[in-house]
Amino acid sequence: MLFQKKEFSSNSIEYLIVGLGNPGKQYEGTRHNAGFISLDYIADELNVKVNKVKFKSAVGEARISGKRCLLMKPSTFMNLSGQAVTEAMRFYKLSPQQVIVISDDISLDVGKIRIRRKGSDGGQNGLKNIIYLSGSDEFPRVKVGIGKKPHPDYDLKDWVLSRFTDKDKKLLAERLPDIKGAVECIVSGEIDKAMNLYN
Repeated sequence: MLFQKKEFSSNSIEYLIVGLGNPGKQYEGTRHNAGFISLDYIADELNVKVNKVKFKSAVGEARISGKRCLLMKPSTFMNLSGQAVTEAMRFYKLSPQQVIVISDDISLDVGKIRIRRKGSDGGQNGLKNIIYLSGSDEFPRVKVGIGKKPHPDYDLKDWVLSRFTDKDKKLLAERLPDIKGAVECIVSGEIDKAMNLYN
């Protein structure tokens, strides 16, 4: 008992894998929750439960590419995702490069993904809040296409909070293994390989 390892010791985690979305039943399966959907897939494949509450998030610990990673689904709602991410970054003393964010992207068709080493928020409010609160845009991200608005007059909020059609669900499901593969490459320090393989 004396040597029992603390579950969340401050030096135990090497990467945060953050899926962005909104918590609650009413948001399940919506386009804005593509990050949550992706993270759930990764957790299922690794047989990890993301059900502990820590850092304003549901979290679970996983080993990916030999590294200890914390899978995170912020429960702050999308626009305040940075609160959860920066709290965990401070606790584990992680640099932005050790934070991988999976988010939805309306500029990409459903079934397309884009891996980026760093960059702007692209109008995605979760990324915007993480950049604002962390003071850095130098974190890798995996952008998951959710499709453009059906027509220019369509309200953006209504679009991102709409549910995927059956066809779009299938397109997204087909790319989930690639999203997991991209995360594994990034954790291994092979982000260029991830971009070559999956972009």
